[in-house]
Amino acid sequence: MAEAHRPMRTEVVPEICVDGAAAALDFYTEAFGAEELFRHEAPDGRIIHGETSFDGFVVFVVDDFPEFNDGKGSSPTAIGGTSICLHRDVVDVDAAVDRAVAAGATLLMGPEDMFWGDRYARLSDPFGHQWSLATPGSGPDPEAEAAMMDGFPEGEDK
Repeated sequence: MAEAHRPMRTEVVPEICVDGAAAALDFYTEAFGAEELFRHEAPDGRIIHGETSFDGFVVFVVDDFPEFNDGKGSSPTAIGGTSICLHRDVVDVDAAVDRAVAAGATLLMGPEDMFWGDRYARLSDPFGHQWSLATPGSGPDPEAEAAMMDGFPEGEDK
């Protein structure tokens, strides 16, 4: 067997599909300080494979290729939303949110101090993926948790 061109990864690496992967790679650099590691373009300019690193945590970024998926798109635009949220701990969540919003992210929640002890915010990037950012705090606040649970909507038993 030939020698591998890179070390084998042992962690799970998320691969996110977007409409406009080249712009997404640029956005993640500007908004979150990610470092682009690689991009490989198809002849039509779409990104077949892009890699970006968030302080050593790698995320693959690709354009939507419905022609290789039974004609079905996989991007948040194609499916009408996203089923995942990518999370990062940051030193200063308020500054990180300001940077992301200035780059084009939409603030969905926060930043605010949460009952579990973190200062937390949630954003949507221009490509439809959600991100949560948090600065770890002093730990859970049982009184705040109880107050939050009192106002939590009742679900149906399944």
